Amino acid sequence: MKEFSCSVIVQKKEINVNNEIKLLKLSKEKTINKKIGATVTFTGSVRESNEGDKITSMFLEHYPEMTERSIYKILAQAQIKWPIFNARVTHRIGLLTPGENIVFVGVSSSHRKASFESCEYIMDYLKTQALFWKKEMTKEGARWVKAKGEDDAKVKFWEKNIEK
Repeated sequence: MKEFSCSVIVQKKEINVNNEIKLLKLSKEKTINKKIGATVTFTGSVRESNEGDKITSMFLEHYPEMTERSIYKILAQAQIKWPIFNARVTHRIGLLTPGENIVFVGVSSSHRKASFESCEYIMDYLKTQALFWKKEMTKEGARWVKAKGEDDAKVKFWEKNIEK
C-alpha cells in the first residue's frame, strides 16, 4: 500500500500557510519525504463583493463531526484517484472579513500533474460536499450563500472524466 497521510482542521484562528506547506512535505515518520517532487496549494480568501454587493463580513458555521467526516471522505477519494503522499485541508469558521483566508488546500506527490489535479479536485468537492453554512453580511442585511451551478458542473466533470 502506498504511503498516504491526510489532515483536516476546522478552526477559528488564522491559517498559517507556511506551516501548512511544511507539513505537506513530511513523511509519516515526520521527516522530509524525499520522494516528493511537487507540492501544490490553494488558499481561498473572503472577497469584498459577491453578486454585485459589497460584503462587509462573512460568518461560517458547521457541524463538526459531519463536516470533518465529509472532508476526510473527499481526501480519501483523491488518494484513490491520484498517487499523492499528503493532503491537507484547513478551513476557518466564525466571523471573517474581506481579505482574510478562509481555506487552505494542499497536496504533495512525486509529480506535478497529480498534485495539481488532486488539489483542484479537492477544492471543487469542498465547494459542493463539505458541510459549511456561509452567511454574508452586506449593507442591506445578511444572506445565506447559495450553491453555484458552476461548482456542480465541476463535480460532474470529475465524475465523468476521472475513473473510479
